[in-house]
Amino acid sequence: MASKLTPAFGYTVVYVKDVAKSVEFYGKAFGASVRRLDDSHRWGELESGQTTIAFTPVHQHETDDLTGEVQEQRSKTRRNQLEICFVYEDVDAAYKRAVENGADGVSKPEEKEWGQKVGYVRDIDGIVVRMGSYVKQPTK
Repeated sequence: MASKLTPAFGYTVVYVKDVAKSVEFYGKAFGASVRRLDDSHRWGELESGQTTIAFTPVHQHETDDLTGEVQEQRSKTRRNQLEICFVYEDVDAAYKRAVENGADGVSKPEEKEWGQKVGYVRDIDGIVVRMGSYVKQPTK
């Protein structure tokens, strides 16, 4: 039996320049369903399986004052300490759709030694998004 103090992963918050644009972009580029976008456009959520991806502005006094300013992506040669990963059955088609809808192609999908097909793009805020297949289990 789980303890009352056992956590359940609630959601990941992604800090972006424009919440409404990011929600729309992720819907088109990655096929994510919008759960909600508040009227102020200061919070948006996507359905993503058993958890939620949430978006909020990079600059907001509620969190800046409490936890410090968010470091924005400044260069394509450096990346944030966050990588979003979506899993697809057809990674090639998903990668193509993402690029056709504004994602910056970084690395086309390729088979990896650990049994997964993986490709990388950057979103409209420069955040790296990994697009991968389910990892194939070795056959015995």
